[in-house]
Amino acid sequence: MTTKNIFFSFTHRLSVGAAVALMALALGGCAGQEGRKELTTGSIPKLSKPVQSMNATELAAAAENIGQAYERDPKNREAGLNYANLLRMTGRNEQALAVMQQVAINHPTDREVLGAYGKAQAAAGQLEQALQTIGRAQTPDRPDWKLKSAEGAVLDQLGRASEARTRYREALDLQPNEPTILSNLGMSYLLTKDLKTAETYLRSAADQPGAGSSVRQNLALAVGLQGRFQEAETVARQELTPEQAEANVAYLRSMLSQKGAWTELAKADDGNTN
Repeated sequence: MTTKNIFFSFTHRLSVGAAVALMALALGGCAGQEGRKELTTGSIPKLSKPVQSMNATELAAAAENIGQAYERDPKNREAGLNYANLLRMTGRNEQALAVMQQVAINHPTDREVLGAYGKAQAAAGQLEQALQTIGRAQTPDRPDWKLKSAEGAVLDQLGRASEARTRYREALDLQPNEPTILSNLGMSYLLTKDLKTAETYLRSAADQPGAGSSVRQNLALAVGLQGRFQEAETVARQELTPEQAEANVAYLRSMLSQKGAWTELAKADDGNTN
């Protein structure tokens, strides 16, 4: 199993309460934590609690509730954005993309809509299309750091690490010390097996004010992949409910115990800075 496959296997399986997916961090709309921001209100039904504290069952119920509002008024911008966001958070990426296609048709020049559409495309595996959509949303005279970071995440998915890191650093120029950007930059190095550099950026991200659970879960992964399992578990348990923490730690143990995966990562070149 390659390092990239290990990473995406982990992010696919990790409990929804503290997802560490690179795409969720980079493209969520920032993305409190990207991908878990408060839903826009107005005509949208109010939720019983913030989405970042919901478990999988509660997120599914929230998606159904918001989905009914979207069905009543499919041209409603906020309903579409919120519904697509919840669909992505529950792993329904193809449906989220279909929703965002309709929202983009109705709001073709809206930067937030285009950014969310690019996120949905990337989550559904349409990476080249996502780059084009995010590029349309960006404006040279008023560059958006979220879109810069989003573009970096897609480039990392395409294996274009050098270009991705350039975008992250451009994003940091616009928003210094933003934890989600630092986390994405760290995960970029993790994908190329430079675990020490990855940890440096992820630890910096976790130390920033406003760093959320998903940033800390990324740090836990980088620490665990270096064999410091107890430290990784301690980090993974922070700011989560006991149930979420146990689910994350259990899978972290399972994934890191795979002999082939660990052997490959243990042989990674400490000086690798691709």
